Amino acid sequence: MAGCAYRSLVMAAMVISAIATGHHAVAQEAAKPAAAPSVSVIQVIEKDIRPSISFTGRIEAVDKVELRARVDGFLEKRLFTEGQDVKQGDLLFVMEKGQYEAAVGQAQGAIESAEAGLSLANIEVERQTTLVAKNAAAQNQLDLAIARQNEAKGSLVQLNAALDKATLDLGYTEIRAPIAGRIGRSAYSIGNFIGPSSNVLATIVSQDPIYVTFSVSQREILEIRNKLAGKGTLGSAVDAAVVFVELADGKRYPEPGKVNFVDVTTDQGTDTVPVRATFPNPNRILIDGQLVTATVEGGAAQKSLVVPQAAIQIDQQGPFALVVNSENKIEVRRIEPGQTEGSDLSVLKGLAVGDRIVTEGIQRVRPGQVVEPLEVKSGS
Repeated sequence: MAGCAYRSLVMAAMVISAIATGHHAVAQEAAKPAAAPSVSVIQVIEKDIRPSISFTGRIEAVDKVELRARVDGFLEKRLFTEGQDVKQGDLLFVMEKGQYEAAVGQAQGAIESAEAGLSLANIEVERQTTLVAKNAAAQNQLDLAIARQNEAKGSLVQLNAALDKATLDLGYTEIRAPIAGRIGRSAYSIGNFIGPSSNVLATIVSQDPIYVTFSVSQREILEIRNKLAGKGTLGSAVDAAVVFVELADGKRYPEPGKVNFVDVTTDQGTDTVPVRATFPNPNRILIDGQLVTATVEGGAAQKSLVVPQAAIQIDQQGPFALVVNSENKIEVRRIEPGQTEGSDLSVLKGLAVGDRIVTEGIQRVRPGQVVEPLEVKSGS
């Protein structure tokens, strides 16, 4: 019995020792300082940036034509594929021709009959003229013959006009492309009855070049003059400017545009001036009706500090950036933003060349905290 008690005491002592050792290890682990969080940083750089102002713009086709039927009839043929490019003069729709061909034939027959009647009237005038000269007929007979001759001439003129109209109507049964461009969806299927009162059959829009239109407020007009020209009218300010377009995915359209029209009056409802720029569109990237951001650039390039827009945050006090200082601690820097340059933003005040600003991991850190900066090269 004494031996069993001894063994129990030894085992209890071993358990207590193990528990104490475990607690000591946990305490040592807890005493270790937490690892500094990793953040991605990028250095503030200096770039040459031309002054620019951005506007919301709309893509517009240079030419846009709505195809309509000009005569009544059943649609017999559709000779295009919806969405394809068409050339000027291409035959697109064909309507039934029978009644219009018959009208042309009828008008031609009536003209032949009228020409025969005019020939007889001419002969009668010549005969009566001869008889009157010989005192063999009364003057009133000649006058009557001349009146009938004039009536035959008038009838022939009317019938020729009727033939012209019948020929025009026959031509209208073939609907051709008045301009080159891309044709949209057909509103009618073969077999439908169409006419002048019908809706638009299809729409053709030109593709290259293409317009971008945007409206400029009076305040922005002054800003453009100051930034891009420094003096003169809005037109002279934008004459030397280049226009770029930013698409819905945030990417810049590769082809620059040129302002070709500034309206001569201000819209009294919005107090803005419509402006239009022309862009090459060889790859059909810009589509009529598309909403874009138009950026007008001009003037001499200026040295500017540039940072990614994603690194800038805004609170109630305004925009700021998180900077990793020389001690790898987080600092809050209030900034004065300038103009955007693609995905970058120019900074007028608050930063210096070489400052390391946090681009990723912003939500994991706080001011004064030590971090492990992982530098990312600009443009990567």
